[in-house]
Amino acid sequence: MLLNLHSYFSLRYGTMSLDDLIQGMLLGGHDTAVLTDINNSSGSLDFLRKGREHGLNILAGMELRNGDTLLYVGVARNQAGFRELNEFRTRYNQEGRLLPDRAPEFKDVFVVYPHGTTPITALRDFEYIGIRPAQLNQIRMEPVANFGRYVILAPVTFAPQDYKLHQQLRAIDHNLLFSQLDKSMIAAPDEVFVPHAQLMAWYRDFPQLIQHTNRLLGQCSFDFDFSVVKNKATFTDHHQRDREMLHQYTMDGFGCRYGKHDHAALERVTRELAIIEKLHFSSYFLITDDICRHARGRGFHYVGRGSGANSAVAYCLGITDVDPIALHLPFERFLNPKRQRPPDFDIDFSWNERDTIYDYIFNRYQSGHTALMGAMSTFRSRSILRELGKVYGLPKAEIDRLVNEPENMLNKNEVTDTILSVYNRMTDFPNQRTIHASGVLIAELPLTNYSAMDYSAKGLPTMQLDMHVAEDIGFEKFDILSQRGIGHIRDCREIVRQRTGQVIDTSNPSRFFTDPNIAAQLKCANTIGCFYLESPAMRQLLIKLQCDNYLTLVAASSIIRPGVASSGMMAEYIKRHHRPGDVEYPHPVFKEQLEETYGVMVYQEDVMKIANAYGGLDMADADVLRRMMSGKSRSRDQLMEIEGRFFTNCRARGYDEKVSRDIWRQMESFAGYSFNKAHSASFAVESYQSLYLKTYFPKEFMVAVLNNYGGFYNRKVYVNEAKRAGARVVLPCVNRSAFNATIHGDDIYLGFDCLLHLEERLAHRIPEERKANGPYTSLENFHLRTGARLEQLVILIRAGAMRFMGTGKKELLWEAHLLLSGDKKAVRSPVLFETMSSKPVLPKLDTSPIEDLYDELELIGFPVSGSLFDLAKSTYRGEAGAVDLLQHKGKTIRMVGDFVMDKTLKTKRGDAMKFGTFLDKDGVFFDTVHFPQTLGHYPLRGAGLYLIEGKVIEDFGCLSIEVARCGKMPLKLDPRSE
Repeated sequence: MLLNLHSYFSLRYGTMSLDDLIQGMLLGGHDTAVLTDINNSSGSLDFLRKGREHGLNILAGMELRNGDTLLYVGVARNQAGFRELNEFRTRYNQEGRLLPDRAPEFKDVFVVYPHGTTPITALRDFEYIGIRPAQLNQIRMEPVANFGRYVILAPVTFAPQDYKLHQQLRAIDHNLLFSQLDKSMIAAPDEVFVPHAQLMAWYRDFPQLIQHTNRLLGQCSFDFDFSVVKNKATFTDHHQRDREMLHQYTMDGFGCRYGKHDHAALERVTRELAIIEKLHFSSYFLITDDICRHARGRGFHYVGRGSGANSAVAYCLGITDVDPIALHLPFERFLNPKRQRPPDFDIDFSWNERDTIYDYIFNRYQSGHTALMGAMSTFRSRSILRELGKVYGLPKAEIDRLVNEPENMLNKNEVTDTILSVYNRMTDFPNQRTIHASGVLIAELPLTNYSAMDYSAKGLPTMQLDMHVAEDIGFEKFDILSQRGIGHIRDCREIVRQRTGQVIDTSNPSRFFTDPNIAAQLKCANTIGCFYLESPAMRQLLIKLQCDNYLTLVAASSIIRPGVASSGMMAEYIKRHHRPGDVEYPHPVFKEQLEETYGVMVYQEDVMKIANAYGGLDMADADVLRRMMSGKSRSRDQLMEIEGRFFTNCRARGYDEKVSRDIWRQMESFAGYSFNKAHSASFAVESYQSLYLKTYFPKEFMVAVLNNYGGFYNRKVYVNEAKRAGARVVLPCVNRSAFNATIHGDDIYLGFDCLLHLEERLAHRIPEERKANGPYTSLENFHLRTGARLEQLVILIRAGAMRFMGTGKKELLWEAHLLLSGDKKAVRSPVLFETMSSKPVLPKLDTSPIEDLYDELELIGFPVSGSLFDLAKSTYRGEAGAVDLLQHKGKTIRMVGDFVMDKTLKTKRGDAMKFGTFLDKDGVFFDTVHFPQTLGHYPLRGAGLYLIEGKVIEDFGCLSIEVARCGKMPLKLDPRSE
């Protein structure tokens, strides 16, 4: 009989999880409770689901506050009341206004005000006043008539031992020192669970309050059907028309994808359509298809991936470019009658086109029925220490030490002991509501039936519940993702069209799979800038596999993932790839089902194949098993049932029990970190599209990479790659450059966006004004037309952007200071006459290329007109370049490298080691290995030139240097600093 429970979804206020609340109810003998989290309903439906499992009567509500001020508690009479509360909170979230002191005219919501805030005479029929246990003595002398509007208000906010944690959370919320907390900011110390019998004893002198509370809660019920799919039920407003439209669209695409006479493909598509219709997923497919059709109509490139790529129907519709039949991808991995979790499509768009797709979705589908998926940001290890450190006033240096050196003896004091005492308790506590990276919900009913909504910075409604709760209540989300790799493809095609008139079609990538030139690029890992292929680890894997075909690349896209790699399966796959004849299969089924991957489970689908072919489970059960093994199902009983069926089948087939147990363990261990083959295949398709463009249009491709702000590396690497492709990379010029990089012949002009301290407004203004009124003719002409201030002019001059004038930088800097020493105003029209009567007469000022390189380092981040090697004090460049390493295999050599990046890993003993990536003097990559002992004596310290000494080692054709010693090389001083 509790109508005011707070969970930890009352952010930075409550300390109890939903499971804690359930346990508290059971231990206290409470059978009915209302979850009333502050200004949100994030946990309401999940709490209802959990409570039902324990036979509890769970109701929904919301506590409404303005800041720390409690206004009233709303208790939903039914689902309509829950929707009313959500709509009320949503409206004020959207408008950004404070809540009113009095509740609106709710129809299906009871409202409880705190005692002393609202006159009894002003109460409406649905309104009451809550009396806390501590307030009972205050009402003893009141007229008995008042008790008719009083109910029990015994809030629950924290466990008894968590009061200090509650206070710490409140200090974090207010960004105050713990000592600065005011009483009004925190809950009363008695907001804990008390046994039902104790609560009744406290109120025994006020039977009317007990009676009214029981009557109020007795009028409430919260019936919610978790089994019904909540998505938009139909696309055309009629199920039969949906079915007919999906069939028509699928068969329209079937001829293009498979031809008219592929009977095996037709059988697969027909079977899929039957399952889609049976499970009422026609609308989901049609909405996804609608989004993709709109994207194609706008000329947007996209990639459909995820488990949806297991569907031949999706392939026919053009949602994905992965052919599931050619890759033997089972449809059951995506959709089957026994799947309890709904599937979803992942559609990747370019990072700067996704908002346009969002606009279409939100305009196309009903307002109030469409929203972004919410997510919950939680307190994690470092953030806990930093937040609590600030609460207790620790200096930043001490917080850093606590985070980075937890065992340091200087951390042993009363304050840090207090912090560490709640560290584990706070781990994974919700911290703030945020937005899911890609999910969109499109519902049949208004979404306020399920939660209140927040509003994103761009004004889009966002659910207050996360994807896990959404799945539990029956939603299939639409994943609308963004990535820069698609921008590379789109922009490269457009640059080629503008330069040559050639229209490139990348929509049918299968033709790239057999191109020998692309295969050669792949085999030698010339893949910088290409989606999913450019990281050092991936390029090394491509070399080790001598990868030159689509199927091997699909496998590589999966085994590169951390779980597979750390399990030893990646090494085993590489070994078997080179010696397939030596493979020993644990059972003939493995050769039959996994010969493509040499008997190694590489994909999630492999678990399904073995469960089906070896264990006799049908594919639907095999998919259920895969999900359970990977921790995506909460039903232990169902897992045990399927496990029993698996072993019963194995015994019936006469299999050795020990072998069966071993295979089960392999499946179980692999499922936790495995990758969906459809995902890998989708990634590989996009990789081939990128690689095609890099192979045949390398300069244009690198311009596209630069203009989409790279990928795995920083801009320096892509400029280096453009130079290696034969381009002359040129510094920005006010009379040639645009905001982004542009290409003219073999010259790539960097854009003004590369200048680190140039104002974005001016970076756009320069090319816009030049386009409107012609080239700039002088420094004064430029200033008057663009309004550039002195510090911005200095940046442009030092970056060489005024070199068209043929005057040295130092002379231009003098002129700029003289020009802007007066009070000249910028104009927005062509300048007919320049007003500076004469330029200063200066002696010839000395300059040097070294100064220019230092200017570029400061203003761009790396040298453009030269390289870091030009700044080295020593002319020594090592005994070999990257291309010569094979000749020195097994020998100790010295090399000089320009640091690109490093990656830290832990050894089995927990010691740190690193893998480094460098460029040699010719701009060619080479890799290094730094084991713990060496790394301790010779650490890598970020950007710079390093002299590296080590042994050249080889692993399946991949060469690297096992470092014995290394250190940064000194650079020449900037002459201006001497």
